[in-house]
Amino acid sequence: MKRIGRLFRTTAFKLAIGILLIFTVFAVTILFYVGFRAQRLLDEQVSITVGEEIKGLLAQYNSGGVVRLVRLIERRSQQPGSSLYLVTSAAGETLAGNIMSVESDGLLEAGTYELFYRVIEDGEPRPHRALVETIILPGGFRLMVGRDLAETDRFRSVIWRTGGWSILFVLALAVAGSVFVARRVMIRIDQMTETTRLIMAGDFSGRLTVAGTGDELDRLAQSLNMMLERIQELMKGLKEVSDNIAHDLKTPLTRLRNSAEEALRSSNSVDELRVALDHVIDEADGLIKLFNALLMISRAEAGGALDKGETLDLTAIAHDVAELYEPLAEEAGLILHVNAERRCDIKGSRELLSQALANLIDNAIKYSVGGDHSVENKNEIVVGVKEKATSIELSVADRGPGIAEKDRGRVLDRFVRLETSRTRPGSGLGLSLAVAIARLHNGTLTLEDNAPGLRVVFSLPRREQ
Repeated sequence: MKRIGRLFRTTAFKLAIGILLIFTVFAVTILFYVGFRAQRLLDEQVSITVGEEIKGLLAQYNSGGVVRLVRLIERRSQQPGSSLYLVTSAAGETLAGNIMSVESDGLLEAGTYELFYRVIEDGEPRPHRALVETIILPGGFRLMVGRDLAETDRFRSVIWRTGGWSILFVLALAVAGSVFVARRVMIRIDQMTETTRLIMAGDFSGRLTVAGTGDELDRLAQSLNMMLERIQELMKGLKEVSDNIAHDLKTPLTRLRNSAEEALRSSNSVDELRVALDHVIDEADGLIKLFNALLMISRAEAGGALDKGETLDLTAIAHDVAELYEPLAEEAGLILHVNAERRCDIKGSRELLSQALANLIDNAIKYSVGGDHSVENKNEIVVGVKEKATSIELSVADRGPGIAEKDRGRVLDRFVRLETSRTRPGSGLGLSLAVAIARLHNGTLTLEDNAPGLRVVFSLPRREQ
């Protein structure tokens, strides 16, 4: 009983019933119109037939007088059928016809009337209705001619009954169809509800069933499944990020605590305490940089963008940052140079773009150590600035081990490091931060094969002229 109540409360059932009620109103209206129109047409046809017969009888009267008319009426009255005849004298005495008496004297006045009378059928008198027309002949004689409307009434009754039963049949069929459709919809909604309950319980692998009909529920299920896929990916990423944060924060915090504890335990001179405090400050600065990077990445992923920016020469920024990292590259046995001569103007933040480029160069230096430095490949890192039709490309190419194509998308996520041991310095936020800065500037960051090595392309929209 509860399930039936739920069925009747479904939107599909209510919608079907609403359409059904509208259809019923239209159907009943059309039925009444057809019924009354058919009755009127039949009555008009009977009236025309009666009028034509009166014309013929009047012609006989004009040519043979009342005697011929009476004889003709007597012959026609004896024939079976629905025709009614009556000829009376001026005093109202019946001269001929098959109507024994007329209840209303008004019927003997000239005009068209409905006559109600009784006919003996199966031994019992039954009411009948007829359409009659009366004319007054010269000498005061009256001629009444009519047609029994029993057949017309039966035909009209058939129309009403057929129309009524048809409407009832269609209504019953429509109600059954509404219940069927509502039940199918409810079954699919119940399946979706059950799946969502499993997901709410923590099973993010559950997916809504797609029936393959292409209807709105299928489209909804597909959209929700895509959303669930994304949620599952985010939850998986959140778990990985949480694990990585725990690992990456644990190490500097442990070093910070150990430095402070060692200073308290064993340091007596001011210089030793100063060295210990310098270590603490370095570790704290590293943590601050880590959290600043996380905040910037979160801002970009939330859809933030730079509201304002200054006009910058990207070539100059490339030279400045490269000059800053040249000593570090030389110390690692690498050659760092800039392949850019022409001024390339963009709109953006100098600090953020310098930070992104610094991260890319730092990664290139870090991962080029131990790479393929043969004579053909050279031990070089190239920072390039290239102007295109709608964008300006800032690239950093190295000759290190590179990144496999299957890992290039994943490595752009936060805290992802292909070195599973995580012994190499770094937090796994360098590329993520560069991606975030690219988004803040309405740009993109892509990874390409440098054969050998990696080429990171930072694409930014050109400054509007």
